[in-house]
Amino acid sequence: MVVELFLDLRSQPCRALFIFAKKNNIPFEFKDVELLKGHHLSEEFGKVNVLKKVPALKDGAFTLAESIAILLYLSRKFNTPDHWYPSDLQKRARVDEYLSWHQPGRGGQPFSPEKLEEAVEELNSALKQFEEKFLQDKPFIVGNEISLADLVAIVELMQPVGCGCDIFENRPKLVEWRSRVEEAVGKELFQQAHEIILNVKNMSTTQLPPELREHVKQFLKP
Repeated sequence: MVVELFLDLRSQPCRALFIFAKKNNIPFEFKDVELLKGHHLSEEFGKVNVLKKVPALKDGAFTLAESIAILLYLSRKFNTPDHWYPSDLQKRARVDEYLSWHQPGRGGQPFSPEKLEEAVEELNSALKQFEEKFLQDKPFIVGNEISLADLVAIVELMQPVGCGCDIFENRPKLVEWRSRVEEAVGKELFQQAHEIILNVKNMSTTQLPPELREHVKQFLKP
């Protein structure tokens, strides 16, 4: 029996799981849970995850919620390559450090104008911390190879891009890191995972109006 993954690729953690499972040839059944249609609130989905959030996993009679827990479960169950969650004590600690610091975003929900400036300032601060504390001058967060930390980070940083706000602009270090992550997971897979948020017509409800997008650019400065 294959693992069932309950996902909506509009969600950052769901994209991380999708990429991880596909990249590592983990056999799974994709269960599409469309958040915008309220599928996560159904009684049926509540039997899988009483929290009524995605992602969720079902492995036979076993169910699991929370994306990091699911990523770690899959890495152990399917014995994925060591670089994802290193056996080396200090490298693993670096992955854990980032995952502990990382805070998921708003899941694609639009910002209200009155909250936008505050949110962008917080994002600027987070990007600065990410570059200076976690990435530094390394190819990836842990060193020379991609890890779960990079995967969780990239899907989060792609979310504003889907809303029409390119946070990579004028940040060469982030641009180079993003390119390395795409190469490591495979550009085609990366595009497949992010297609739904990068397709304007599918994201019309979360696209920033042009005037707000210009407002964001004034605050999103390296």
